[in-house]
Amino acid sequence: MGELANCARCDKVFVKTNKSICPDCVREDEKQFQTVYDFLKKRENRQATIPEIVEATGVEEDVILQFVKDKRIRSTQFPNLSYPCERCGEPIASGKVCENCRNELTSDLRYQNEIEQVEQKNEQQEKQRAKTYYTRINND
Repeated sequence: MGELANCARCDKVFVKTNKSICPDCVREDEKQFQTVYDFLKKRENRQATIPEIVEATGVEEDVILQFVKDKRIRSTQFPNLSYPCERCGEPIASGKVCENCRNELTSDLRYQNEIEQVEQKNEQQEKQRAKTYYTRINND
């Protein structure tokens, strides 16, 4: 059974299932989605940008961006729909970060991994040295 929760959008108490918003807000979301989709499915509006969609439909930019991020509106079908990379702000059509940021993060992770491997190797060598006994021969 679901648990009681406050709607993330309107703060109304509701029985939470798999969404964090109440049924009224879900209906409002669907209504806004349908408004945006109806606008975009017209041939002359398929090249519209997000500001143009906001102006024509009255639906807030954040809501439209969420539709794109949730892949309810696909940027492959509507090529001018993009949203900012969460790291640098460059416009992207899918994912959370752009290709440049993804490459940079991958490179940083690879470099950090190499550092950790060198540190482990040094630790092992130090442990090995600690286990080795040396004798000193005095030739007097």
